[in-house]
Amino acid sequence: MQLSGIHHLTAVSADAPGNVKFYTKLMGLRMVKKTVNQDDVSAYHLFYADGVASPGSDITFFDFPTLPEKRGNNTITRTGFRVAGQASLQYWHDRLTKAAVKVGDIVEVDGRATLFFEDPEGQRLALIDDGGKGTSNPWDKSSVPVEHQIRGLGPIIMTVPELRPTDLVLTQVMNMKQVRDYPHPEQKGDGVHVYQMGEGGPAAELHVAVRPNLAPARPGAGGVHHVAFRSPDKDYDAWAAQLKDMRIPNSGKVDRYWFHSLYFREPNGILFEIATDGPGFAVDEPLDKLGETLVLPPFLEAERKAIEAGLKPL
Repeated sequence: MQLSGIHHLTAVSADAPGNVKFYTKLMGLRMVKKTVNQDDVSAYHLFYADGVASPGSDITFFDFPTLPEKRGNNTITRTGFRVAGQASLQYWHDRLTKAAVKVGDIVEVDGRATLFFEDPEGQRLALIDDGGKGTSNPWDKSSVPVEHQIRGLGPIIMTVPELRPTDLVLTQVMNMKQVRDYPHPEQKGDGVHVYQMGEGGPAAELHVAVRPNLAPARPGAGGVHHVAFRSPDKDYDAWAAQLKDMRIPNSGKVDRYWFHSLYFREPNGILFEIATDGPGFAVDEPLDKLGETLVLPPFLEAERKAIEAGLKPL
């Protein structure tokens, strides 16, 4: 069994209207699903992705009324978005600067041109030049020109105090391969270790930063809730069996309606998800209407009136 890459990343926002504005208007992403947290229906779950809502392109947010994240260890610390070429990075640098977004200079990290920036709540993000490799699915209604649109997620950076426990899970449980290391771009003396899924490349890499002297993070707005990894539908049962056979505490099979999930934590408490590519976001909405109305999975539909009454307008 091989994971094929990043499936999605789910973060936390305390400002749903502002979140929608930033990721759709400024970042040019498409809202492909407007729904609720299935475990807490008082909160929105907002999905942003490419033009066809393809797996590996979506960043999602839970709308929780919470304090800002206290940055630190034992969490996911930066989310990468892929773009094609130096000209795109310059376009984004200019666009973000004009919008008064906290953005750095274009730098080389792990051999790739990279632009670090943050959303208004302090969510740490990066744009990475992927050389235009692989497919892309631009959205014709995006505010960003086709040639500069975000192509998908990756790589994802997580931070831990010690490598070995995490390495054992990544290599022995999840069948990833450690392929290289590089110096931490923001903390001299610390290192980052690159783990590859499937054929690799930035869409299929998890970067593990090791920072032994960093205090643990406190979850909150501007932080990350979990990262999900892509699995072919046919391997879902085998992944469930592997977690059980290896006695990894996990959620068991969870049907999220648009995909099927397995949740478990690596040794530092960071929440991982294995998610299937299918059936996809168009299973209950026409592809050209994705994200326009509040959609609920069938098991919540009977509660629609109460759920809608408890949500704030976006």
